[in-house]
Amino acid sequence: MLGFEEVRKLVPQKFPFLFIDRVIEYQKESKIVCLKNISGNEAFFAGHFPDFAIMPGVLILEAMAQASIILFQKSFNSDKGKDKVFLLASANVRFSKPVFPGDQLLLEINTEKVISTAAIVRGVAKVGEKIVSKATLSFGVTEKESLMQ
Repeated sequence: MLGFEEVRKLVPQKFPFLFIDRVIEYQKESKIVCLKNISGNEAFFAGHFPDFAIMPGVLILEAMAQASIILFQKSFNSDKGKDKVFLLASANVRFSKPVFPGDQLLLEINTEKVISTAAIVRGVAKVGEKIVSKATLSFGVTEKESLMQ
């Protein structure tokens, strides 16, 4: 549905901190499903852990947050995030299985509540049919210049 180039335009994070490869499903204002291919060449595997590579849980959470940003940008933000900053307010997260090099991480985000400057979403991360993480995320959106004052 959305390829990597369009994802790059919607998400403020850039390489090596961009954790969405593709959007495979999108329902305006309510749901998004994204894909992240986990390569053994990811920079974080050098230190987490050198002898037993697993994707850090915080980066799975970051991938869910980035999927949420894409959903918010496409659904509610007419200027597509120019000069916007997304601030994670809280996250209630559970991790149930590790993610390894070679896995394909499927991220499904569903909205619970959205206003013009904030949202609460539910996220599920899966590898195949197995749930690896669940989270409820709250985030706010502000202008870059308001943070610089």
